[in-house]
Amino acid sequence: MKLFDLHIGMNVVHPRYGSGVVKALNEHAAEVLFSDGLKPVDPESSGLAPAEPQAGLTGLSLPLSQLITQTVEALADRLGLEKPDARVKELAPKWRGGKLVLHPHDPALATKELELEVLFHKVVMVRNNLRVLEQKINGSETLTSAEKFDWQQYITRCYGSLTTFNLLFKEKEDQF
Repeated sequence: MKLFDLHIGMNVVHPRYGSGVVKALNEHAAEVLFSDGLKPVDPESSGLAPAEPQAGLTGLSLPLSQLITQTVEALADRLGLEKPDARVKELAPKWRGGKLVLHPHDPALATKELELEVLFHKVVMVRNNLRVLEQKINGSETLTSAEKFDWQQYITRCYGSLTTFNLLFKEKEDQF
């Protein structure tokens, strides 16, 4: 293994010392922490090898952050996952700036006000999390078809309970 292939924090395997973690690098050797202590190792002559699969990219002509972003987006698309705010654009105009006011039965207790934007955001997050749960259940390899059906029924009942909040949505297709 070449010295330039190593990086600090990399898990490696040595034929004599076993598994270790690269702690420091200089121009001739790597300092590797093995179970019996820190040892200087010449990676080229010692038989040092990566302890985990490695990937290399050559000829890369875009920033790494952009590559990662594109990879994650492609994976999310392939798995059918949505971004949390991907579909709901906004609260219906008639509710903007509005408040939900809760009056307790006991007049000695204070009323509670909640901005409708806050409530709307929470309802949308519940809906999005239910969708993710639904995707995970449907994609599970360990649940039986009967178990998936049972769990799906719970999710459907949750959606049904949330239809009360449909009046908050600007777009009909975003409703429950």
